[in-house]
Amino acid sequence: MCGISGELRLDHAIPDAAAVRRMTGALVRRGPDDGGFYSDGPLAFGHRRLAIIDLSQRSHQPMVDKALDLAIVFNGTIYNYQPLREELQAQGYTFFSGGDTEVILKAYAAWGERCVEKLHGMFAFAVWDAKRQTLFMARDRLGIKPLYYTQGKNYFRFASTTQALLAAGDVDTRIDPVALHHQLTLHAVIPAPRTILQGIRKLAPATTMTVDAQGRSATRRYWEPMAVRPARAKSEPEWIAAVHQKLRAAVEKRRLIADVPVGVLLSGGLDSSLIVALLAEAGQKNLRTFSIGFEDAAQEKGSEFEYSDQIAARYATQHQRFLIPNGDVLARLPECVRSMSEPMVAQDAVAFYLLAERVSKQVKVVQSGQGADEVFGGYFWYPLMQAESGSDLERFRKHYFDRTHQEFLETVAPDYHGADYTSEHIAGLLAAPGADTFLDRVLRMDVTTLIVDDPVKRVDNMTMAFGLEARVPFLDHELVELALSMPPELKLKSGGKHPVKAIARGLLPDAVIDRPKGYFPMPALKYVRGEFLNFMREVLHSEACRRRGLFQRAYVEKLLAAPEKYLTPLQGSKLWHLALLEHWLQVNMKA
Repeated sequence: MCGISGELRLDHAIPDAAAVRRMTGALVRRGPDDGGFYSDGPLAFGHRRLAIIDLSQRSHQPMVDKALDLAIVFNGTIYNYQPLREELQAQGYTFFSGGDTEVILKAYAAWGERCVEKLHGMFAFAVWDAKRQTLFMARDRLGIKPLYYTQGKNYFRFASTTQALLAAGDVDTRIDPVALHHQLTLHAVIPAPRTILQGIRKLAPATTMTVDAQGRSATRRYWEPMAVRPARAKSEPEWIAAVHQKLRAAVEKRRLIADVPVGVLLSGGLDSSLIVALLAEAGQKNLRTFSIGFEDAAQEKGSEFEYSDQIAARYATQHQRFLIPNGDVLARLPECVRSMSEPMVAQDAVAFYLLAERVSKQVKVVQSGQGADEVFGGYFWYPLMQAESGSDLERFRKHYFDRTHQEFLETVAPDYHGADYTSEHIAGLLAAPGADTFLDRVLRMDVTTLIVDDPVKRVDNMTMAFGLEARVPFLDHELVELALSMPPELKLKSGGKHPVKAIARGLLPDAVIDRPKGYFPMPALKYVRGEFLNFMREVLHSEACRRRGLFQRAYVEKLLAAPEKYLTPLQGSKLWHLALLEHWLQVNMKA
């Protein structure tokens, strides 16, 4: 797990070494263990390393194979690197390191751009092919690892974060009107390749991109999962058994691969608790688990310790729990927002940030339960959508969009008015072939698009801000493929996530399995009042906000007058959405 950056010159000049160093310097927190640079003709790489596999200097990056005329910078983990290494050795390739980075390099030499189809893991990497004078980049199937890029007249640059690209300079930081519509409508999800800034784009999940020294580029999507029933119908017990097998492989065999200890972020919910149970079932001893909680509010408890404590006691884990005062949340909010590659409105971003800070002092790698709700239909809005009539878009939009197009026009200044871009985009995704039913289409869109730029991005950004690698077994691509082929009605049984609950029965206390769906509790940001309301008021009344002119003042004042009255269908604060976006622009644009 690391931070990567690079520049390819398009004008036959040598790369801007200072710009590459600035980008790499902005990635130190993602890779605190080591750093390095490499240049060859028009290409320069920068790298920051978090050493997880092969801790020796043999796996130092950028990694160069002089015999193959290839160089690589890589962020992520390849869980099947050992069998791939054996396959490549059988083809005659020899290795000088013991890690997964070199396996990617040799895989590219052996199979070219199709090497990604062999990789099982989470990854974003760039390979410089000196013979062809091309830069080859790739991102994993579920977009767990990020990859941003920007292109000027004379250069192409890429990095793990937008902040790194901004540090290099010469980026068009104007607001992208289409992305703004997505940001304020689609729960802060801006689908690739757009970002909120016109000058920065991101590589889509399951996609490769090749750029040559003249700036010509080509992209290829290498994984498009189908949500259709298998030729032979399965019984419910067969489905449950198949999911159990895939999940055990994801948790026990793949995401334990490391040369350092692996812990678990134990929220107390079903998903992270089941990860602990499966690891214990596999014989893991002295497992490190971590939970976080916050101050209670009148309407809601601020922690789920009563559940996480049960799991820790049942499986005798080495458990630590951290209780965070509200004052610490507000004090740390600006640096948390500064660590977001894009504006993220989910209240648990701060929770993950503060938890990661503490956990990173204990371990380098953790498993986390993100993705189970999207993969196995655990959210409350799925059955609501299912019960609706109308077009696919109408059924989805009613229960997911944060605001109507008309309200969007009331929210932002006329300069940003345009078509209903979000409805157009979602309608296109839902109309894609290869899904049997409406809910199949929704769940496929969720795991291939929406989850990527909400919980997945959030977990990566918040944990890597402290050099902590988070692995998400519920987003193992083989498990996702299996779940998409399952009848949606089976997932929605038992109030959602029926297969996961069935597997957990007997492994976890019934109180954990049957409890209502929980979220990382953050009452201070959910119930907007007191010092948090004052903070949002200051942001939206600031001179920088007024000068930017992004929002219509009448709408801002309406929300400020009754902040708890205006909530989205997903129960998010519309005031927080505006304040977070403006605050992100202020701390990252320095304006």
